[in-house]
Amino acid sequence: MKKTSLLSALLCLQSFLFAQKIERIEPQNWWAGMKYNTITLLIYGNDISDLQPTIAYPNVQIIKKDTVENKNYLFVTFKINPAAKPGDIKVNFSKKGKIVLTRNFPLLQREKNSAQRASYTQKDAIYLIVPDRFSNGDKTNDIVPPLLQTDIDRNNENKRHGGDLQGIINHLDYIQSLGFTQIWCTPLVENNEPEYSYHGYAATDFYKIDPRFGTNEQLKQFVQEAKKRNMGVIWDVVLNHCGTEYYFIKDLPSKDWVNFSDTHTRCNFLKTTLTDRYATEIDKKEYTDGWFDSQMADLNQRNPLMAKYLIQNTIWWIEYAGLSGLREDTYSYADKDFLAGWAKAILDEYPHFNIAGEEMSRIIAQTSYWQKDKRNFDGYKSWLPTLMDFSLNDNIVSSLTTTNYWFSTWRDTYQSVAQDYQFPHPENQLIFPDNHDLDRFYSRLNKNFDDWKLGIAMYMTMRGIPQFLYGTEVLMTNEKAGSDGQRRGDFYGGWDNDLKNAATGQGLTDVERAGKLYFSKLLHWRKTNSTIANGKFIHYAPQKNDVYVYFRYTDKQKVMVLLNKSGDSVTLDLNRYSQMIPNKFIATDIISDREIKADNTLTIQAKTAMILEIEKE
Repeated sequence: MKKTSLLSALLCLQSFLFAQKIERIEPQNWWAGMKYNTITLLIYGNDISDLQPTIAYPNVQIIKKDTVENKNYLFVTFKINPAAKPGDIKVNFSKKGKIVLTRNFPLLQREKNSAQRASYTQKDAIYLIVPDRFSNGDKTNDIVPPLLQTDIDRNNENKRHGGDLQGIINHLDYIQSLGFTQIWCTPLVENNEPEYSYHGYAATDFYKIDPRFGTNEQLKQFVQEAKKRNMGVIWDVVLNHCGTEYYFIKDLPSKDWVNFSDTHTRCNFLKTTLTDRYATEIDKKEYTDGWFDSQMADLNQRNPLMAKYLIQNTIWWIEYAGLSGLREDTYSYADKDFLAGWAKAILDEYPHFNIAGEEMSRIIAQTSYWQKDKRNFDGYKSWLPTLMDFSLNDNIVSSLTTTNYWFSTWRDTYQSVAQDYQFPHPENQLIFPDNHDLDRFYSRLNKNFDDWKLGIAMYMTMRGIPQFLYGTEVLMTNEKAGSDGQRRGDFYGGWDNDLKNAATGQGLTDVERAGKLYFSKLLHWRKTNSTIANGKFIHYAPQKNDVYVYFRYTDKQKVMVLLNKSGDSVTLDLNRYSQMIPNKFIATDIISDREIKADNTLTIQAKTAMILEIEKE
């Protein structure tokens, strides 16, 4: 009987200890000296909600403990005072007065001048990479059990192809050689969905790099190696949703952790409901709370614990990895009051930081609503510095591909830029010929190389921050319009035995080689031109001759840009441009390297761009 009783007691003790196991603490650390110094730990484990946490660490206090419907969660809020020193905070978890678990929570030292880090501005050019489709630098991580998607297939545009962080690191010299100063990767965090997981926008662990891309430490290595080459790394943030395989979706802390938790109601995708004076509450709710996709659970940022979790996660990655900026996906789909608080928290911590929000709308008034310092009709105050300019993207393509017997086809572009009065900071717009959600620029231009060169010249000189999708420099295309998989095609030379290699030039056609040289030449010039980095913008209404003329200028320098879409050479009467330039001047054409001596007129050849650095007036 005694042996039986002892065995029973041991089994009970073992069962108790197993039951009290803590599986996750998020975030797993913080930093001393942060302005954001009241943090809430999400603690997850089996039946842990009745545990009592205590600490004894100088200048750090537990100020709050929250429990929720699900007993597998415990939320503990720390106040880290400015005087707190780095070290391990020992957290004891007690039950009925007895310590049953202990965990260390590291409080780390910040890097010097972390809060004052520089970010991306008009001076920069951004290279956008879809990591799975860029380069396979480590074949050992192609398939990682027990992740649910267990195959790679480069012949299937919806499957994983094997690209990873090591592949990007291997190409940093190439990216630098093109003239880029920033790299934006689509999401790198774990996406453990059973199918269609390569894109990264259905996260299943916000604190972990997907093992098929690499590790958290490898991300830091990537950022450090980029910095050695004077390039920053921009983090792609998703606040609106996560994947349905996320542990806190499969085991919800509370019913209000996500929106429409029972019905999974689909989003109506009507952005205008947020600014529509006549919109009904149900229409607004179905936009912000509806699920983006059946595999993307809509997160409820009105839940303060969820809001805190997302804000902390963003700051954690910036500080942990040494990031230089953010791009936020599906911006307006999240709760707008939360979005204002999230952006303000980032800027309070990092006052020079830039954040670009994806508001995929061609309605400029809709986009400008979200920019910092905009005085909105409803009093809404946003803190988002930069918006993505989808209107300009569409209108440049329209200008380059259509004909108009009444007006210049540049009129569409001109009128798009003319709407900049709606933005408090029009220079803070991300401009792009293509991205991972749009058809390739060369494809949209019907593979017309002359039109492509005109467009690239414009993106290199237009107001705003230019971003280019990987492979644009070598005229990559998608043959099937609207196909995300083809838009995100494999980068030339990113895999062994590729027939083409963008970095070395092997296998490229003569036109692709010419495109790369043209692209890189302009990007390197742009990188060193202070007028493009800091200058103002003024443009002249395009006339029927199909020449669009605009200037970038400062008090010390002027750059005149001329874009002739016409099939004929055009001679311009310089009297028309007297507000900006005299009738006689000397300039250098950056594209042709020719000295230009203008005398009352200026001739521009057919289907040609000229970028003139004015030397003498």
